[in-house]
Amino acid sequence: MNVLVLEALEKPMKYGSVPNLEKGEGQVLVEVKAAALNHRDVWITKGMYPGITLPIVLGSDGAGLCEGKEVIINPNHNWGDNEKFQSASYHILGLPTQGTFAENVVVGKDKIYPKPSHLSMKEAAALPLGGMTAFRALFTKCQAEQGERVLISGVGGGVALFAFQFAVAKGCEVWVTSGSDEKIEKAIKMGAKGGINYKNADWKDFGKKTGGFDVIIDSAGGDGFSQLVKLCKPGARICFYGGTRGNITKLNPQIIFWKQISIFGSTMGSDLEFKQMIDFVAEHKIVPVVDSVYSLSEGNKAFQRMEQGLQFGKIVLTP
Repeated sequence: MNVLVLEALEKPMKYGSVPNLEKGEGQVLVEVKAAALNHRDVWITKGMYPGITLPIVLGSDGAGLCEGKEVIINPNHNWGDNEKFQSASYHILGLPTQGTFAENVVVGKDKIYPKPSHLSMKEAAALPLGGMTAFRALFTKCQAEQGERVLISGVGGGVALFAFQFAVAKGCEVWVTSGSDEKIEKAIKMGAKGGINYKNADWKDFGKKTGGFDVIIDSAGGDGFSQLVKLCKPGARICFYGGTRGNITKLNPQIIFWKQISIFGSTMGSDLEFKQMIDFVAEHKIVPVVDSVYSLSEGNKAFQRMEQGLQFGKIVLTP
């Protein structure tokens, strides 16, 4: 079968043929029809991820055919018994186990779910990891409810875009931030109330304009996080699932305790949350945004697009 394999860090991946996979006890073989990139995949190619073993076929997101049925893959391995946090042995598909950037992948029988019928294979492949991460942050951690005012930062990214779509489907009033006016306009067309470009933001005026937020979902951290705290309404909840802008600094503790603000960290999601997310998507007929599609043999071009930050939605690969 053909795969896209990472043989060395900081080098282009190699597209080529490897022996067909053999499934073990309790496992099934999925014929991959579409897979999707995550920033995790890019970080691994640069050596910015723990426990890297080479060579490795990356890819955590995928959808395809299993025993004649259309399925979507849960990328979780060993979440554990505690819904509050993952176990010490937790990992996800694509490292250290072979991932979805291949014509076939072997997963546990309990890791396949019926593909939501309203989604194409490409749309379904875009959903698993980003959708699960967004669902946990927005609903498990922040308990977002209909009618609440929600701010999603960095709306062009996969997880942020899912959090935005989920909040809109829940009936929240959703605002967004981005470094691109074009991406903000796209979000407004999809149901956002409005947005602000963080590159030239006047946060004080933005707070007055919006009236503050009940829930904020962030992926950046860094110095800008202190501005998000200032946008909080009393009793607000903030959840961050990434730190692309570095350590959080300049926080004012008086604002946090006086407003009774709760701040959560979150990543990935449990098997239960994955199922809940899939059910939510099916119920509300949510369609993941696919930015672009590349053949598996063009995988390095897809990685370049993600590195450049040009995407609005998920980048998909097809064998």
